Amino acid sequence: MLQDLITFFEKKSFGVCTYLGERFNISISKIRLFFIYSSFLAVGFPLVFYFLAAFILDIRNYVKRIRIWDF
Repeated sequence: MLQDLITFFEKKSFGVCTYLGERFNISISKIRLFFIYSSFLAVGFPLVFYFLAAFILDIRNYVKRIRIWDF
């Protein structure tokens, strides 16, 4: 049961921590821990930032896939 839950979240994750880690050359696990700890301290505000960044990255990937001259 727990392994199924972990697999689900790994497949459905947004890649925000991975993107930030590669962009700023920081360990991905440190970024994840930062989001977890800061969410407890700031009453969930970093989660708003996380979902906003996920939305922006999703739009960015979508725009990269579509070419204007394909229409």
